[in-house]
Amino acid sequence: MQKSINGSMLRKMMLAGASLLEENKNYVDSLNVFPVPDGDTGTNMSLTMRSVASEINDCTDNNIDSIADAFAKGALKGARGNSGVILSQILRGMSVSLREKSLTEIGPKQFAAALNKGAETAYKAVTKPKEGTILTVVRMMAECATKLAKKKIDMDDMLKQVVEQGEETLKQTPEMLPVLKQAGVVDSGGRGLVIVFTGFYKSIINDETLKINYEEFDKVQTQSTNYESNEAIINLENLGDIQFAYCTEFMVIQMKKKTTEADIDKLREKLMEIGDCVICVGDLSLVKVHVHTNQPNVALGYALELGELTKLKIENMLEQNRALKAKRAKMAELKPYGIVSVCAGDGLEALFKDCGVDYCIKGGQTMNPSADDIAKAIENVPAKDIYVLPNNKNIVLAAEQSKTLISNKTIHVIPTASIPEGINACLSFNPDATPEETEVQMIEAMKSVKSSSITYAVRNTEIDGFKLAEGDIIGLNEKSILAKGEDIPETVEKVIEKQINEDIMSITLFYGDKINEEEANSLCEKLQQKYENCEVSVVNGGQPVYYYLISLQ
Repeated sequence: MQKSINGSMLRKMMLAGASLLEENKNYVDSLNVFPVPDGDTGTNMSLTMRSVASEINDCTDNNIDSIADAFAKGALKGARGNSGVILSQILRGMSVSLREKSLTEIGPKQFAAALNKGAETAYKAVTKPKEGTILTVVRMMAECATKLAKKKIDMDDMLKQVVEQGEETLKQTPEMLPVLKQAGVVDSGGRGLVIVFTGFYKSIINDETLKINYEEFDKVQTQSTNYESNEAIINLENLGDIQFAYCTEFMVIQMKKKTTEADIDKLREKLMEIGDCVICVGDLSLVKVHVHTNQPNVALGYALELGELTKLKIENMLEQNRALKAKRAKMAELKPYGIVSVCAGDGLEALFKDCGVDYCIKGGQTMNPSADDIAKAIENVPAKDIYVLPNNKNIVLAAEQSKTLISNKTIHVIPTASIPEGINACLSFNPDATPEETEVQMIEAMKSVKSSSITYAVRNTEIDGFKLAEGDIIGLNEKSILAKGEDIPETVEKVIEKQINEDIMSITLFYGDKINEEEANSLCEKLQQKYENCEVSVVNGGQPVYYYLISLQ
């Protein structure tokens, strides 16, 4: 029986949740509604939890406040895709609740309050919350936890029933969202969340056999392994004023026979005499040391009295500080505006830069950048106002979240859902307008484009009136499957026929890395003959996964 959770158990739970999701990410990917190769909910959520695991491993103590702060920070930095961002908000809300109470132990009431705060925070993060998604799953799990907390219940039993509630809610998601029922799947984000909480439960009951057969739930088999969480890693991101020049880190192993626990305490005291920011933790099997000092040789000498040294790292913080000052000086010379765009493919990157984009983040289908990735790209553009073009509906939330990671610039996220929308937004940019006027103009410009794409089905399914087999060529827009065909050119024609009208003046095909120039030009000529009143052109986009991206304007 586990009546409550301490900081050490909270750490293990988060790492186990991350581990279980990592092993099951391909399964969660397979639940995406559209049977296309960029179904990456599981990958995005797993990368988010991987960042959580990294930050938790960087946390040097098992205080609940510290662990909660670490998993919230990791989730925020690593959030990718819509489901990853929502997961990060769930964890952020839980973290806020746990830290508000300065807890030493987490009981059922405190856990229920944290989960409710997580659900509330997640709902607030989404402009138009949709039931039948991960939001519904977390809300129902939180309501279940609240009811259970009013009873006399242990934490392990509570988590077991919360997971069961998650499973039950998942079964209901196809009834809440017709598109899920049509595709014959449960919500992928909700499944990812339940997997994380299953990891929590398995950890708390010390069940190391983390192989789970989901065939009984969703007809897919998955498995899991554990993370090791014993080693502490120091986070050196926030350095204070530099009094001591050398950041010195190492581990002491293979202790001498005469070494005692008291000697480890003495080593800590000696290090404090020659430096600051001292961490000296461990036991007679391994000691982890970190110290800022002007005498790294002396620190190493003290440690050698205890045993052998390994994992040595000595960094000159004065040199780092000079580089940081130089970077800040460069950033001080800011230009009025800059543009950051997400795209995949050398051709598309070159095109965006020709349109005035300062920095291109490699990403898009199958590889959504995180909020931290976008923030780092923004930091690389020396401008006061930055316009961000996600160019994918699954990246918009991460782009919005990147704003919370940057305080010295004004970020304007233009919610472009496709490459054609992003390019049109760029072309409308007016450097003489105010930032607010420019943002409005770019959003209006993106709305004037009809976007679609050509790819292939990755599984058998029935959706949007089409019976698809794995490998079928399909055409789709941001909302639905528009056509399927025997070959790529035929499917392109069908998609254009469904979208074109008398107001369309131009058709642009961006061909991917699986299409050669001759094939693209041949299709262009055919379309030009068919649509004499339109200007038809082709551009080498070089994008993976999608044979063609189509722009009608």
